[in-house]
Amino acid sequence: MLSTCYRVELYALLAEGVDDARNALIDALADAHGIETPVLVDHLYLHSGYDVARHLARVAAGLDSLVLGEAEILGQVRDAFDSARPASGPALTLLFRSAITAGRRARSETSIGTNPGTASSMAISLVQGALGDLTGRRALVVGAGQIGGQTLKALADRGITKLAVANRTPERAAQVAAPLGASQYGLDDLVTALSWADFAVTATGSETPVVDVELVRAAVEERPQRTLVIVDLAVPADVARDVADVDGVSLFDVDDLRAGLDDAFAGRVREVPRVEAIVEEEVAAFERHYRELEVEPLVAELRLRAEAIREREVERALGRLGEVDAETAQQLERLSRSLVTKLLHEPTVRLRERAGDGAADEFAAAVRELFGLVAPREQ
Repeated sequence: MLSTCYRVELYALLAEGVDDARNALIDALADAHGIETPVLVDHLYLHSGYDVARHLARVAAGLDSLVLGEAEILGQVRDAFDSARPASGPALTLLFRSAITAGRRARSETSIGTNPGTASSMAISLVQGALGDLTGRRALVVGAGQIGGQTLKALADRGITKLAVANRTPERAAQVAAPLGASQYGLDDLVTALSWADFAVTATGSETPVVDVELVRAAVEERPQRTLVIVDLAVPADVARDVADVDGVSLFDVDDLRAGLDDAFAGRVREVPRVEAIVEEEVAAFERHYRELEVEPLVAELRLRAEAIREREVERALGRLGEVDAETAQQLERLSRSLVTKLLHEPTVRLRERAGDGAADEFAAAVRELFGLVAPREQ
């Protein structure tokens, strides 16, 4: 099960037909959430066969995200795989490893995840452009709503440890600040908070500005020789426009943010064809490896037959030799195992290769004929 902010997906290897399995999975999903099945059906999509591999690879690569190229989805795919791994067979394991490889390649071989794609990440980029390296800088987030909380977490993820939150209600500020060890201020103490901070990101739900020019001037007077950068993410604005006229203050607003996001999005869109090509390469590799799985039971059967013959012949040889020391017996064991391994290596490699090329049935039949193995339907 892959569950993110915007999707819930179930991946299954089917023993029965797609339609029967689809209905069973939908019923399970509806029951788990107490939703009537007909209500849920209208909001579902279904992939089967190799389209599943293509869909999951696109998800992991960030092509199917609300924000194109978002980085978090790859970690969520990896977490879903790790959670299910104890119960996953070889097919689902191969499926998720293929998708994770596609996601990693998309980020290492293209720039689809290089440019920031969220308001909070773009705000941090604007601050970096003004202040340079943010290591050791003091960061203030004004507002403890969804955007404020995301911004605070994004700052912490960038390694910024000197964090503070200012909010109208102290309970909400504490809830957001506590997990990250951030300090807390009330909105009536913004002069102190702004005089402490090197930069501030504002994102409240106020209908009127919470930061005016007098407040900022008072804060700047307490912090001579230090630039204050403010990024206002709020609509309506949290910061009065004339704050930009205060000496020692750099103010960015949503128009600056929008321009940066447009540039970032355009850069990501240009990378889509390259990411799509990576996805197709990984899907083709998945198809080949999946076909190879078809002959794994035969390979295992062949090795079991060879091992049985080896054990029997070693036992017969030891019987003929009479009393032998332990070292000699071990040498005979090692020799026989090495012979079996080397003799079977090339046939099993060629069998997997031919299966990957789509000729599994033909070559499996030849191997069964040559080695006297019974076909499954004859057992």
